[in-house]
Amino acid sequence: TSFALSKPFTESLITWFKPSYIVTHCNFFSLQHNAKVAVLGASGGIGQPLSLLLKNSPLVSELSLYDIAHTPGVAADLSHIETRATVTGYVGADQLGDALKGCEVVVIPAGVPRKPGMTRDDLFNTNATIVATLADACARHCPQAMICIISNPVNSTIPITSEVMKKHGVYNPNRVFGVTTLDIVRANTFVAELKGLDPARVNVPVVGGHAGKTIIPLISRCTPKVEFPADQLSALTGRIQEAGTEVVKAKAGAGSATLSMAYAGARFTFSLLDAMNGKEGVVECAFVRSEETECKYYSTPLLLGKNGIEKNLGLGKLSVFEEKLVAEAMDELKGSIKKGEDFVANMK
Repeated sequence: TSFALSKPFTESLITWFKPSYIVTHCNFFSLQHNAKVAVLGASGGIGQPLSLLLKNSPLVSELSLYDIAHTPGVAADLSHIETRATVTGYVGADQLGDALKGCEVVVIPAGVPRKPGMTRDDLFNTNATIVATLADACARHCPQAMICIISNPVNSTIPITSEVMKKHGVYNPNRVFGVTTLDIVRANTFVAELKGLDPARVNVPVVGGHAGKTIIPLISRCTPKVEFPADQLSALTGRIQEAGTEVVKAKAGAGSATLSMAYAGARFTFSLLDAMNGKEGVVECAFVRSEETECKYYSTPLLLGKNGIEKNLGLGKLSVFEEKLVAEAMDELKGSIKKGEDFVANMK
C-alpha cells in the first residue's frame, strides 16, 4: 500500500524534525512538566485511584506517596506504569518529612471515610487530628507548596490547615485549597442527565461549602444555559447537596465516594498545575480564605495562576432561589469554620 503526502504536511514534518525545533520544544516541555506532587493518604480508598490518575499525567514528574501503611506496595505497583513520573513510597511518621521535601503540590485525602448514618461532622475528631498533623509537617518541610485538602469535613479542615500554617508563620491564603470539585462534577453530571447534554460540556459553578445545605449549585449560571421548573430545580439542588450520602448508602457500609472523589481531586490538581505552568484563564471553585461573604472561608470560582489564587471571582449574580440558599447556609458554615479554628486553638 502506498500513499502520497501533501506538500504542507511534508513541510510540517521537516519543520518538526529540525534540530533547533526539537531542542526548543523539548526544553519547553521539560520546563513546563516538572512538578513534584505528594499524596498524603495514598494507600486509602481515594488515595490509590488519585495516585493512579496523577501517575498517568505528563504534568507530574515526581509522585511522592505517603501513608501510615502499605505505601511501598502502592508505589511499587504504580512505578511499573509506562509514564514519566517517578514514584516513591513513604510509610510512617518518621518518613513524612522526607515525603514532603521539595514538593510543589500536596494533595491530602487522608482520614476515615463516612459510613451509613454518619455525617461529615461525625468524622471531625479523627480527621481533624490527622489533618492538623499533616499540615504541621507541610509547614515544616514544604511551606511554599500548594496544599489541596480533600479530607472531610472540608468546612472545618481548611480552617484547621490555615491555623496550623499561621502558627508556623508560613500561611499563604492563596495556596491553601479545600477541594470541592466533586460538587461541581456531580452538578455537571446530574444537569446533563436531565437535559440530555454531554456532561463534559456542562459547567455549573458550586459555591458555599462542602457539606449538605452549604453546597450551593448556581444552576442559573450553568453553561450552556438551562432552565428547570421550581419543583425540579429544588429536587436537583437537593440531590447535588446529598449526593455523597447517596453513594454511602449505595455502598452499604463499604465506604464513601472514593472513585469520583479521586477523579475530582485529580481534576483540581491538574488545573492547578496548568495554572502554575503559565496557562491562562484556568478557573476552578474551591473552599478558601475569602472576603466575598461574611464567612471567613467560602467556595467561589477562582482564577488560578502561578502562585495559586490569582483572583477570587466572587459570587456574581444569583437568582432569588440561590440567594435564599446562600442566606440559609451561613450559620452552619460559620459554625463549622469556628469548630476548626477552636480545634487548633485548643491543641496541646
